[in-house]
Amino acid sequence: MREPARIAIDLGAESCRVSLLRWQDGTPAIDLVHRIPNGPVHRGMSLLWPIDAILAGLETGLRKAAELAPEGIASIAVDGWSVDYARLAPGGRLLREPFCYRDERTVPAKDAADAILPPEKLFARTGALPHRINTVYQLLADPRDGVDAHAPWVMLPEYVLYWLGGRRVAEYTNATHTGLVDLKTGDWDRELFSLLDLPFETAPPIVRAGAILGRVRGPLAALDAFRETQIVATACHDTAAAIAGIPTSLSSTACICSGTWSLVGTLTNAPVTTAEALEARYTNLGAATGELCFHTLVNGMWLLKQCMDAWSAEGRVWVIEDLIAQAAVSRFPGVIDVDAEPLLLSSGMPERINHQLRRRRLDTIPDVAGNEPVFARVIFESLAARYASALASLERMLGRRLERIHILGGASRNKLLTELTAQRTGLPVETGQTESSTIGNLAVQLAAGEANGQPLSAKSVRQWAALLCRSSTGK
Repeated sequence: MREPARIAIDLGAESCRVSLLRWQDGTPAIDLVHRIPNGPVHRGMSLLWPIDAILAGLETGLRKAAELAPEGIASIAVDGWSVDYARLAPGGRLLREPFCYRDERTVPAKDAADAILPPEKLFARTGALPHRINTVYQLLADPRDGVDAHAPWVMLPEYVLYWLGGRRVAEYTNATHTGLVDLKTGDWDRELFSLLDLPFETAPPIVRAGAILGRVRGPLAALDAFRETQIVATACHDTAAAIAGIPTSLSSTACICSGTWSLVGTLTNAPVTTAEALEARYTNLGAATGELCFHTLVNGMWLLKQCMDAWSAEGRVWVIEDLIAQAAVSRFPGVIDVDAEPLLLSSGMPERINHQLRRRRLDTIPDVAGNEPVFARVIFESLAARYASALASLERMLGRRLERIHILGGASRNKLLTELTAQRTGLPVETGQTESSTIGNLAVQLAAGEANGQPLSAKSVRQWAALLCRSSTGK
């Protein structure tokens, strides 16, 4: 009999994907079965995730996968963006649509938290950069928004696992991004909950990547393909999943996961919580196999996406490949700080970029037809410059030189950005899988099947990732 299939669900801030892994004579093949567009929506003054539409789209994808896999589906796992969560009403129903991390409600919440526990102290005990989007500040903002602070919560990838029939948990790689995990124990910092007056009992228990959470239940369980399907907590943070999808050691390699956000860093065996790390905006987050993802959060292709949305609304529609090609031969006025707070917000991005140019006393770019490639060139040059400064800080903090850069995600297809990154860093750049989070998601599932409840083996995860990468490249 054919080996059963597996499913990876990737929740992205711009699209959500259902991918199916099947086997033919021992050779794996991964197919994207279904993709749905995604993005936060405005409801009054709030920015929320349309969770019902997301779940409906995922169910459509899962039903398609069931039709394609008569051999049955062994497991399902979910990875996605971090920090956002769902509150649950009695009985496990969704209390309300989840807030999006870009909602500005966390600004006063962070100010209040900083008055109780200064950012440097929070960083020292959790290792997580005290960024206003972190779950801790969102939880603190809930009472002001009329949300029951005593309602149980679960991070969004884990909520999808819960919706499928798994138990309510927080997977370790995702939990570390909340700003509430004790760096020394790897578990919730109960004292920190108390200091910030957050109800501890509302937090789900933390499990490690590879944990089995139960079997698929509900309407999907009636389908033959899902009768024995296990629900697996993969590396639920999509960056941790993407890094798990790299088949080689990262001992001397920097990793740039570039999508809506860019994450620049490497794997470490010990946390770095120095004043320099805090000032350089680095963070220590869990990796799938026990190490730490030591990286900084940089704005990413969000900038270009917002520009393209603005231009499209005016009838100035571009194909991304054409825009990149013309950007490569465009002159540009200079680089900007891609992490400036106004550039983290939605709407009016071309003018926001011009504002940053004015702040640096550089020429602005008239926002008219024909100048779109100039905006794109500014974005790519600025991202490459930021990558270079981030890697220079990384080398100083680690006390060692990096030998190369591995770029993952959508930017791995952007030849111009790759070339600019190599020029500004002076390091060779290799590109990995565009959908590396899918590779890592599946590699953890497969390694978990071998582990039989024991901690994941880094070697096993890399071996499965190598096999999946070769098959993907071969296709």
